[in-house]
Amino acid sequence: MKHTKKSDLPTKVCIVCNRPFTWRKKWENVWDDVKYCSDQCRMNKAKAHKSS
Repeated sequence: MKHTKKSDLPTKVCIVCNRPFTWRKKWENVWDDVKYCSDQCRMNKAKAHKSS
């Protein structure tokens, strides 16, 4: 079984909170579509667009 260090995984920046987040196994098939680091940020996306 191959193990990958967390530091070697791809990262993105959340469009709501601007924090970096790391690839997760559950996002394996949809990584290109992931924009938010958490459900809370996904729920607050409207607030982020109003303030910009």
